[in-house]
Amino acid sequence: MKVTLEDIKEAQLRIKSTIKKTSVDKSLSASKLLGREIYYKFENEQITGSFKIRGALNKISTLTNDEKKQGVVASSAGNHAQGVAFSAAKCGVKSTIVMPENAALMKVNATREYGSDVILHGNYYDEAFSYAQDFVKQNGGVFIPPYQDEKVIAGQGTIGLEILDVIPDLDSIVVPVGGGGLISGVALALKSVNPKIKVIGVQSNIMSSMVQLFKHQKVDETFQQRMMTIADGIAVKKPSSIMYDNFIKKYVDDMVTVSDDEIAEAILFLIERAKAVAEGSGAAALAAVMKRNLNLGQKSCILISGGNIDLNIISKIIDQGLVKKGRLAEVGMIVPDIPGILNRITGVISQEKANILQVHHDRSDRSLQLRETRISFLLETTSHEHVDLIKKTLQSIEGVKLD
Repeated sequence: MKVTLEDIKEAQLRIKSTIKKTSVDKSLSASKLLGREIYYKFENEQITGSFKIRGALNKISTLTNDEKKQGVVASSAGNHAQGVAFSAAKCGVKSTIVMPENAALMKVNATREYGSDVILHGNYYDEAFSYAQDFVKQNGGVFIPPYQDEKVIAGQGTIGLEILDVIPDLDSIVVPVGGGGLISGVALALKSVNPKIKVIGVQSNIMSSMVQLFKHQKVDETFQQRMMTIADGIAVKKPSSIMYDNFIKKYVDDMVTVSDDEIAEAILFLIERAKAVAEGSGAAALAAVMKRNLNLGQKSCILISGGNIDLNIISKIIDQGLVKKGRLAEVGMIVPDIPGILNRITGVISQEKANILQVHHDRSDRSLQLRETRISFLLETTSHEHVDLIKKTLQSIEGVKLD
């Protein structure tokens, strides 16, 4: 398998009329936090919500007329599915996509809305991939690989060219890694222009098969059936030796892992500071830059690879993030069940400038005495110190016992 800089430039010409040339913006907040110039490449702005359309469109556009008549088949956790579905519709080609049963509902629905027939199969991408292979053997069609294909890799590599247009003196880039197509294309593009640019890959520590291969460790494929990560877009159980041998080993300088909690913190940071929504895999690179001591140089680009995140996940991430920062707090207490007690408590909370979001009043708990009641408040606060001050003041009320 071989891809050249010329292949990437040809892909750029082939797809430029359809895809969006996404933003490359300097982040003042991240730059201040990390003490160097940090830029974001916002592929969450891309058509279909991720970078995947680049490779899919480049591949499908180069099929022969006979191949297009057969239709295309793909397997994906969501973003490649949408890229293939959109690209196939653009090229007038029928598409069938196999997705894991636990794929995000919004990604499944979006894929169907782009015109694809969707088949749900397996718990992981690898199982969906095997099923898609069998489907092609039994029903025909051209399989569109998510990463292990020259045209797909060349399409993803166009991101590297766009970054160099804005940051010609780039020192490093940090890229999320699933199967390896994105980092392979981007690394090849950048290193072909300037071999000194450092390329760093990032995976979830829950599924870090390519990192294990990169670091010459034994690859652990014994994942529990229900083991999940919010970075589902890069959750590939078995690494591709072809991608590793032909691209990653040659062009990638380092690889690290991050936890779901670190990814969630990065998602919240992007929402608050960049006003940008990223999915778990899309924010993995930022998590690594924030939480790992990486050799980035003075100018570094973080690839925000996609923004297709379930709204329920965003809600949980925001709530958990606010709790960790002391900006959301649950305060429970046992108090005398007498008239006016709730008024006194809310008066204290108001005095300390906290906002009451929810109140729960429980008189039926069997652990309570006859003249006791339990009250819990969900409060909007400013810091952990603010929460401690509120609790201290509440304890000064006669009869109040904090849970």
